[in-house]
Amino acid sequence: MAGLIIAPRARIFHGHEWIYASEIKKAFGDPQPGDVITLKDFRDRPLGSAIYNPQSQIVARRFSRRKQDLDLDFFTRRIQQAIEHRQRRGIDETLARLVWSESDGIPGLIVDRYGDHLSVQTLTLAIDQRKELIRDALVALLSPKSIVLRNDSPYRKAEGMEPGIEMLHGENPGPFQVRANDLTFEIDLFDGQKTGLYLDQLQSHAEVAKLAKGKRVLDCFTNQGGFALACAKAGATKVTAVDVSATACAAARKNAEVNGVEIEVIEHNVFDFLKHAKPEYDLIILDPPSFTRNKKTLMDAMRGYKEIHLR
Repeated sequence: MAGLIIAPRARIFHGHEWIYASEIKKAFGDPQPGDVITLKDFRDRPLGSAIYNPQSQIVARRFSRRKQDLDLDFFTRRIQQAIEHRQRRGIDETLARLVWSESDGIPGLIVDRYGDHLSVQTLTLAIDQRKELIRDALVALLSPKSIVLRNDSPYRKAEGMEPGIEMLHGENPGPFQVRANDLTFEIDLFDGQKTGLYLDQLQSHAEVAKLAKGKRVLDCFTNQGGFALACAKAGATKVTAVDVSATACAAARKNAEVNGVEIEVIEHNVFDFLKHAKPEYDLIILDPPSFTRNKKTLMDAMRGYKEIHLR
């Protein structure tokens, strides 16, 4: 198997699973983009298996401390382990992020479950090349009616891949409803914004809602209205939700109607809105999207985060 010799003092020797180009002493065996490769230290001792992509700043991502291929058995086993981990923590695995990339030992794979439907992202080249194996593993484990391959993330560009959305299994389910935190949300995994709900934020919605009763609430960057709806349901006296996206605002209004709660949805740039907003809110929620995806724009992002808090 082809592989890389890792230079001394690389991050991997301190527990990090990524290898950058500057940390490679040399390659052997002519590894190709998307290959599973062997990692060795500078004394030729094995460090495990990784996926390889020289087009990315992260040249290799280790996924196992031993020799391991990315076959159907591997994906089935790792996905099953991820599901069981969530079950042990009391998470409802029928509405949850079932697989979260490196956190579950599959770099670049994200699987969100909405009942009988799955939204999947393959954000690394090696994982994208094996999406049919991943489909087969998911079908065997979960028997979903549909799997939407929601690969419109800008992260794919860093791996040299084009964005796109397609059906990986079954037919496009179209808009459908799910229940979360005693609220109903209408989502569209294929044509909607993002990959559905931000499932990792459901607990945050519930916790913030505990503070909202009798309060005037402003939810900035509302997306589909997760925080706003939870606060309205919890007894807030007034809820204002702001987002620059017309699609997100339409979804928030629709979700408010479905749940029989009243929120004011404003389509506006949050920075400009805060600049002119009156100080009439008791609880302000700031949940912005990522302002940066690399070190080059880190300072701009820091200024952005500072700005929304100052305003």
